[in-house]
Amino acid sequence: MRRIDSAENNKMTTINKTFWGALVALGLTLSACGGGSDGNGSKNSGSIPWSADPDWIKKPDGSGNAGNSGNTSSNGSNTVPIRVDNSMGSINMLSATITVCVPGAQGTSQCTTVDRMLVDTGSVGVRIMASALPTLGSQLLTQVGAVDDASGVAPIAECMPFGSGTTWGSVKRADVKIGSRTASNIPIQLIGDGAYTIPSDCVAHGGPDLSSVERLGANGILGIGYGTYDSKDALTTALPGNYYYCTGANACFNTRMLMNKEVMNPVAAFSSDNNGTIIRLPKLPAGGLASVTGELVFGIGTQSNNALPSNVNVLTLDEYGEFTTQYQGRVFNWSAIDSGTNGFAFQDDSIPTTSGWYTPLTALSLAATMESTNGKGTPVNMPFSIDNAIRMSANGYAAYENVGWYQSNSKMFMWGLPFFYGRSVYTTVGNGTIGKQSGPFVAF
Repeated sequence: MRRIDSAENNKMTTINKTFWGALVALGLTLSACGGGSDGNGSKNSGSIPWSADPDWIKKPDGSGNAGNSGNTSSNGSNTVPIRVDNSMGSINMLSATITVCVPGAQGTSQCTTVDRMLVDTGSVGVRIMASALPTLGSQLLTQVGAVDDASGVAPIAECMPFGSGTTWGSVKRADVKIGSRTASNIPIQLIGDGAYTIPSDCVAHGGPDLSSVERLGANGILGIGYGTYDSKDALTTALPGNYYYCTGANACFNTRMLMNKEVMNPVAAFSSDNNGTIIRLPKLPAGGLASVTGELVFGIGTQSNNALPSNVNVLTLDEYGEFTTQYQGRVFNWSAIDSGTNGFAFQDDSIPTTSGWYTPLTALSLAATMESTNGKGTPVNMPFSIDNAIRMSANGYAAYENVGWYQSNSKMFMWGLPFFYGRSVYTTVGNGTIGKQSGPFVAF
């Protein structure tokens, strides 16, 4: 999901990024959203039964040594299963299960397990529907201390813009457990908790309120993008459609924020393996699969199962987590590799569409060049395929690597979840150095 950051939105006044697309004839509603901001051997018992040989275990020199790039032989403490299936009511929606607890609590009554959390490398922060925490939500600690709140005790709420819709809700603090790792006492967004009326400038800035499971298609968003905290702009400017402090149910005011009060990337709060993530999904057949299981790996270059290969493709990211794509002579300099977008999303007027989805008569073999906007590194020529989304989805499967939709903004090219099938995708957190590479970057 590509979050539209406040300053970024101001410069992109013509943007109309599609959050929702619909295959009306099939009754499927497909999400595509995202964003983030700057911040700073033998297989184990939890290994995954891949349905096809993934790229990361193929040996580039034929010797059986790929520099541990896809080795899953660690103790598994830094991995969790992820899944694409029909449980989220849409195609190509990648999900994980997390556990949310009152900070420091140990009792089961103070913890709730939440499934169907959309795994999103295009945004930053844990955002959970209040409906998924029916008894726990009221027990979570309230985040206060907005910069422009003179009292220092007014609760903080957030309007999270995703282009054509927003998530609105209170900012709370919680322990977030993902597998065996815990992000302790971090700010999260409790979506749709009803504590405060959504401000008019939030709606005007970001569009319709998407703060329900039915509208989002998930119980929440697990934002594990490149940033540590979710809004660089809010550190310096009180902007509409961003952070608010609330003195009453109908009285919320734009505010600047302190960085450590903002909703944050849970991976950055881990005690180890906290410099990035890897998403690994198997390669799909042309007709797709009913469901797919993969793994989310924490850390890059910290264990034997997450080493950065020497021959990996690296794209340096700009301050909004973006790079440049060149496609058929056109330049799209607001590009991202985003697991929360459920198709290849780009603008090509020559391909027929139905309800916004590309529906060519026969499958198209296409290619585009991916390159760092700052000119560093080697450009990557990337082939991909677009088939008829309506025809493909008739089999009722959940996972497809060859579907896409028309992106109305002429500068955006979203390499969505189809890009992830059959490869390891590395996303750094913050600006640290991993091996010889300085972050932020994405690699594959």
